[in-house]
This record gives sequence, C-alpha cells and structure tokens, in this order.
Amino acid sequence: MPVTTCIFDAYGTLFDVAGAARVAAAERGREQLAQVWPQIAQDWRQKQLEYTWLRAVADQHCDFWQVTQDGLDWALEAAGLDDPETRERLLALYWELPAYPEVPHVLADLTAQGLRCAILSNGSPEMLQAAVDSAGIGEFLADSLSVEDVGVFKPHARVYDMVGARMGCARDEVLFVSSNGWDAAGAAGYGFQTVWVNRTGAPVDRLYAKPHHIVTDLTAIKGLC
Repeated sequence: MPVTTCIFDAYGTLFDVAGAARVAAAERGREQLAQVWPQIAQDWRQKQLEYTWLRAVADQHCDFWQVTQDGLDWALEAAGLDDPETRERLLALYWELPAYPEVPHVLADLTAQGLRCAILSNGSPEMLQAAVDSAGIGEFLADSLSVEDVGVFKPHARVYDMVGARMGCARDEVLFVSSNGWDAAGAAGYGFQTVWVNRTGAPVDRLYAKPHHIVTDLTAIKGLC
C-alpha cells in the first residue's frame, strides 16, 4: 500500500538534543561548561538512552524527564562539573530544544502532499508539547504520541502499536523516521517502512532488522513517499 502516514521520532530526529548544552555554553559566565560541553552533550544523550533500555528490560518504567535528569547528572559528574545552577539551566533549555533547520520545510511539504505527520517519542506529553511549541511546528503535526500511554520505552512493540491505534493506518502505510539506528531497526522489525537519519555517518547496528532507507538529513524524505 502507498504511504499515508509519516511518523517521526522527536529527540535527535526533529529536535537537536545537543542544543541545550551548546546554547548554555555560549552564555556569559559559563567558561567551564564551554570547555567541555560537546562531551557533556554526548554523554547526556547516551546515558539518557541507556537508561530507557535498562528500565524497559527491568520493567522499571519512569517518565522521560526522569531519565533526562539522571543522564545529565551522570554526564556532569563525569566532566567534573559540580554546579547546580548550570544543571538547572541545561534542564530548562531541554524544554525548548531547537528543531533542525530543514524540519519546518520538510513537514510543510509532506503535509502539502496530503500525508499525515505525527510524532512517536519516548518523551512525556508535556515535554513533547513544549518542544513542538518552541519549534513552531504544531500546524504540521496531526498528533504527538508518547510512550507514557503504554508505560514502556522504545523499541517495545507496544510503542509502535500506538501508531495504528491512534492514526487508523495499517503498518505498510507508515513511513517511520528516526535518527536512532536501533529505533529505525525496531520499527522495521515491527513492519513499518523505515528511514534512518544517520547524521553522523555511523555504522548500521547489528540487530534483528535493518532500516529500509538511510539518509543524512530529513530533506531526502520527500522522495520516499
């Protein structure tokens, strides 16, 4: 069947997860953060993801805001940065992450083609709404689906089940887009057509399924629908 629905992961796919650390590091008085912010951003994201996986397999779910805070605390300690005010500033900025430059145009073009676009994310509903509002892309999204409705993080099948239940589409009508190779693989194994937005040129994960398409940014999505 032809694609009718484009489902996007949020963090790292639509929203630049390094944006909080980058913005904070450029602020006056944060010279110590400026020296280490790239490593903090990388460690923060990696731990954030690891904690979702570990909580999923241990059946110890919490919302994404908790693992976001936990991941940052690990990253700050690893960098030797003990500054509560900087911690609070980084967390505040996470609620207004910038969208990647191509995002509004791509979503507008897909919507103009008659496709329905939505988010499927580990993020809590409140976090997703804040990010969508900050980026100004709400007019292009039919829905934002959060794992909080099923109580487990990606790539559990119950998360991907939400797409058909909420959007009323068959699996083969869905083009699923994620910057996380493991997420694109999980969605491919589930039965979606998938796109991995491989912004860093990373190798393909050795998993039970592989993404159907690999692109370097979202602009190539329009040619796949």
